[in-house]
Amino acid sequence: MNLLNDMMAWFRLPEVTIDLMARRTAENDCFYRGVVDEFYRDATRPHPKLRVVGALERGVALCPLPATHMAYLAGLEPAGRRNVNKAQRLGYRFEPIDYNRYVDDIAAIRRSTEVRQGRMPESYLKGPVEPCRNPPSKTTVHDYPYFGVLKEGRLVAYAGVLVAGELGMIEHILGHAEHQADGVVPLLVSGMAGVLVGGYPSVRYYGYGTWFGAGTTLRRFKRKFGFRPYRVRWVLG
Repeated sequence: MNLLNDMMAWFRLPEVTIDLMARRTAENDCFYRGVVDEFYRDATRPHPKLRVVGALERGVALCPLPATHMAYLAGLEPAGRRNVNKAQRLGYRFEPIDYNRYVDDIAAIRRSTEVRQGRMPESYLKGPVEPCRNPPSKTTVHDYPYFGVLKEGRLVAYAGVLVAGELGMIEHILGHAEHQADGVVPLLVSGMAGVLVGGYPSVRYYGYGTWFGAGTTLRRFKRKFGFRPYRVRWVLG
């Protein structure tokens, strides 16, 4: 990474406005209003190093979603498409999952390596997997679905996505270390884009954390799958 290039990019980011549509949570379980409010607070609180901007204002890794999954796949870098095709060729499949059905597999995924982008928390390496208690969503405007990649009935990668109005943000994503080279995480990322496009019509932007806080390898991965850094104006709605 080049610090000077990052500094220049920081001030030249394309800007978007994202409406979290909190007003629409009145149609849903009160859990979703709490999730949206918490995300908005975290996104707009002062940045830990640059107090004059919000924590998730500059450098949010976003992919503006096209109208179809086919168009999304066509826009991937060739290496990204090869990763997805490899996983499918090897017999992996993407699908929405019931998180609580796969707690043992999730534990195995978490414990498959002690270091990813940094050292894994001890709670992940040694602690139990707590069951998910999120209530089912009543609308497509707000949701917190989980997705997975499976082979022969075994979960080898999983992720949770916060759906909040115009945003579909990957909140948590992990793949089993022994299967990473097979393209399981690329298949997961591309599959979730398809679900957002086809099942959540309010979502306009697919999010994957931050850009400038990511290392070179993770940035390269995000770029392959259509993510770029943006400046975001968050609207609670």
